[in-house]
This record gives sequence, structure tokens and C-alpha cells, in this order.
Amino acid sequence: MPTPPSGRSVKIDQDERGGWSSDRPRRDGAPPRPADLSVRCRVLRPAELLRYSPGSLVLIVAPARADGERFAERLIEERGALLSPAKVRGLLAGRVDEDEVDARAAELLEAAALKRIEARESVVVVTDDIGPTARERLVRPAAAQKRPCHAILIEPARDEIADEDRPALNKLRTALDSGALGGEGFNTALRLGPGSVGDVKRIVFRPPPRDD
Repeated sequence: MPTPPSGRSVKIDQDERGGWSSDRPRRDGAPPRPADLSVRCRVLRPAELLRYSPGSLVLIVAPARADGERFAERLIEERGALLSPAKVRGLLAGRVDEDEVDARAAELLEAAALKRIEARESVVVVTDDIGPTARERLVRPAAAQKRPCHAILIEPARDEIADEDRPALNKLRTALDSGALGGEGFNTALRLGPGSVGDVKRIVFRPPPRDD
């Protein structure tokens, strides 16, 4: 990826909303079809500052989960918006059996994210799940609230990804680079590799500055 000019920022405008539309029951009495989430997706380049509209959902997908957690902890200005597996596991330490921690952490993280989405609050979720089902569980309720959705893929070093996960990662990378994540309801998408992840210095949830 090319290195962006120093001081450049990316603004994600407030009018970028989810693609929620009304569910209409089929005439034969079958259950209503899920709403089409499709929106136009802008593929971003790395920038020092990423500015998202307040109330946005930002999903940080990191196959090497520790990479995503370090990235988010370093950059997210609104600390209460950040939900990561490590953060939730820390809350569960000593309260549940060790072999139940991961499952309970996943449940609590998703529940906390949905609560913030329903309250129309900004939320950042870190996940190592690269499949579309996990993304849809968060994007669909965000779209129902007409909240913008944004994806950031943190690519691991080549030796940090298991061979069986490579096809899914390649599929996600291709969809992101082509803007096809708009079909999942993402208004913007950004891919960061080991050489570009350090180019991003801060992520904020603020309206764009006014032109006085």
C-alpha cells in the first residue's frame, strides 16, 4: 500500500447510513425476507486520522486477534466505545470457569455491542472471526437504526495465519478491495497490513469540522 501524505485524514460523513429497508411479507404467507443491506462502500487508504460520524459501528477484523486489540487500544479516542475480547475476558476473570470464558466473553461482547447500537452510541468491536455471519449479526441491527457501518481489516504477517484460514481471508480481502463489502452494509472499508498499520495514528467519532 502507498504511504499517505503526512497529516492527511479521512472523514466519514454523517449522511452515510445503513441500507435498511422495510421487510415485506411474501404473498404466499412465507416469512418476510431479510432486508437488503446494500450500500455504496468507499474503499479508504491509510491516514493519520480516521474520523467517523458519532453513533457509527466500526468493526475491526483481525485474524491475529492480539493485533486488532493492540491497534484499537492505541488509537480509539472514545474509550467507552471499544469492545474487545480481551477487555471482556478481563471482566470475567475469576467469575466463571476457565473453560467457559471464551464462550461467555463472545456472548457478552455481542450483547454489549447491540446495546450500544440500540442506544445509537458509537461502538468499536474487535473480532478475529473473518466470516460474513459474524459481521451480519452486528451490521443488521446497526442498519435498522440507520447507523453507518465501517470495516477495518488488520492483516497479519504471513506466518501468523493458519493455512485453513487463508481462503476465507483472501475472499474477505478481495471483497474489501473491490468495494463489495457494501453488499454487507459497510459504508467504508480499510485494509491495513504490517507495513501500513502504523500509518493510522488516531480514530475519533466526531462530525467533520465546519468550514468557517
